[in-house]
Amino acid sequence: MRSSALLSLSSLRVWFTAIFLLLFVAACSRQDVLVSYLANNEESLHRPHSVDSRPLRFVVAPGSTARAIAEQLAAAGLIGDATLFEAYVRTGGMAERLEAGTFYLNPAMTTVEIAAALQDARAASIRVTIPEGWRLEQIADYLRERQISLDSDDYRRRALSGDLTGLDVSRYAFLNSRPAGTSLEGYLFPSTFELPREGASAVDFLTRQLDAFLAQVVPVYDAAVAGGDTKLDLYAVLTLASIVEREAVLAEERAAIAAVYLNRLAAGIKLDADPTVQYALGYQPTTGQWWKTPVFLEEYSSVLSPYNTYIYTGIPPGPIASPGLASIQAVLQPDDHAYFYFVATPDGSGAHIFAETYDEHLANVQRYQNR
Repeated sequence: MRSSALLSLSSLRVWFTAIFLLLFVAACSRQDVLVSYLANNEESLHRPHSVDSRPLRFVVAPGSTARAIAEQLAAAGLIGDATLFEAYVRTGGMAERLEAGTFYLNPAMTTVEIAAALQDARAASIRVTIPEGWRLEQIADYLRERQISLDSDDYRRRALSGDLTGLDVSRYAFLNSRPAGTSLEGYLFPSTFELPREGASAVDFLTRQLDAFLAQVVPVYDAAVAGGDTKLDLYAVLTLASIVEREAVLAEERAAIAAVYLNRLAAGIKLDADPTVQYALGYQPTTGQWWKTPVFLEEYSSVLSPYNTYIYTGIPPGPIASPGLASIQAVLQPDDHAYFYFVATPDGSGAHIFAETYDEHLANVQRYQNR
């Protein structure tokens, strides 16, 4: 009986040894596979997954493995190749340095940049990306969430009131295109900025945004005026561009959508732009969103705001969001067509069907939206 027990114990040791060896071999094989995969795909490390620079909130749970993080990044649409990310951080000795915490990443970052960002949940500086099409309140909300010392309430107050105290206003003559007492909506250029996590102020960030506007937008607008491309003042251009920014999903449709609004203005027809109604409706507590979706039919006529272009003719009182350079250029150099209407296709692509007459438009609505 004793010899039988010894035999069983010996057998268990053999089995445990065999299992350990199998796991060891598997781990070695996995590492070899990752090394080989990285070597064959190294160029892709420096290519972003998308041109979309809108920040996404990404949370790494404590204890997450490199593989789990890679799969989570891919599922969030931040990277296109989970295996490549895992191969890069493991072979580079970074797997154990990936930190738990909340990060703001975007698909326009490369795999290398994302890996670097995930190694420091409390970096000394922080990258702040303001997407095109956000309204001022959204920007202020985002700044509050970024865990930086910037006073987001002060930023909100200054941006909404147009308070330029502390700014070198002599550098920003373009702000004179605003009517007196208006906000800075439309002038705070959407881009990516590097800010200190500690010590930044609202004035610092406003200055960076206005500097970006001065460098990016002013030369384009001045050239368009000099070339006779537009007779609109800068404030009107920004207002229309902000509507185009919210309306256009596909980049190739911006100039076509801008031309529709310009055609309607020239003909004295109301713009009938959904984003202006959304702007007037404002914050939606039930969804936590600033842009109500969907807008109900009765709201087109019941929202009594000068921004509601279903009620009021002409350009609304001011911009409804921060337009990007592409939307501004679309207003300055619109397509040459005779369309007055458009309707979104139901396939989720963001494409629109354009029409010259109201009857054609109604037929398109019947065809594409009343299915």
